[in-house]
Amino acid sequence: MNALRNSVRLLGHLGEDPKVRRLESGKVVANFNIATNEIYRDSHGNKKEETTWHRLVAWGKNAEVAEKYLKKGKEIAVEGKLTNRHWEDKNGEKQYITEVVVNSLLMLDKAPN
Repeated sequence: MNALRNSVRLLGHLGEDPKVRRLESGKVVANFNIATNEIYRDSHGNKKEETTWHRLVAWGKNAEVAEKYLKKGKEIAVEGKLTNRHWEDKNGEKQYITEVVVNSLLMLDKAPN
């Protein structure tokens, strides 16, 4: 059960091309976001669709795969862990962010013929 304590699985479409950086340490990091859609019926029986955006960060080989193959609109599945971090902006105000750190990445769109 320990492996399930902080596990996230998402299936969605990329909102933009990944932003990839190479750090001075030699590490590669990719930041991107995906949209997940939930379709349900409200109390009146009307069909509703709700979109949620998720921030993702991939390191190393996953970042290189993201850079090479992922483009805006592509459907992907990811598995990772939820992380929170904070920093002070240039005005001295504390900023917070929640992200999914990607452990595995699966491209779901069919390859072009």
